[in-house]
Amino acid sequence: MTGLFLTFEGGDGSGKSTQSALLTDWLAARGETVVHAREPGGTELGVELREIILHRRGYIAPRAEALLYAADRAHNVATVVRPALERGQVVIQDRYLDSSVAYQGAGRVLSMPEVRDVSLWASEGLLPHLTVLLDLDPGIGRARLDASRTRYDRLESEATAFHARVRSAYLELAAAEPARFLVLDASLPVAEIQQRIRERVSVLLDTLTA
Repeated sequence: MTGLFLTFEGGDGSGKSTQSALLTDWLAARGETVVHAREPGGTELGVELREIILHRRGYIAPRAEALLYAADRAHNVATVVRPALERGQVVIQDRYLDSSVAYQGAGRVLSMPEVRDVSLWASEGLLPHLTVLLDLDPGIGRARLDASRTRYDRLESEATAFHARVRSAYLELAAAEPARFLVLDASLPVAEIQQRIRERVSVLLDTLTA
């Protein structure tokens, strides 16, 4: 049996961690075996790469940054995601290749198609069955972060224009692949967002077990 690969995307402060945790609990209660992953930092190697990418002081060239994310993705897919899917499990992942396309491709003003191609090569072409995009105005996202933390990583610290480009790129990606994306207004109540996600995931589970 092939497993189910679900990813959560969106700007900083959009609620990805909250929604993925709620979905994990719901699926586990249904008897599904869930593997929760993230990028960057979902493996031992990934933790080291995450520290470099997000917290290293000093300049990192945009192409170098994109390649570091791709390296993390290649290792994560090979050692965590694919093995879980081959076992028929559900993989819920916080960020995947769409983050690279949006943040490094659009945010860093690199080529979005080129960044996508590198990510597809790194992941051996693996795409999620469903990508939940939590869409939120960057200003609201920043206000949420300000209310919950005092330390920001390199990407969270970028200017408003950067995050505006990221949001536009995400919406462009979703429009290009409507069958894969579920776009939700992240300013809606948490419970309402979660219900819509569960409805879509239920359909996917029924399809896989039919």
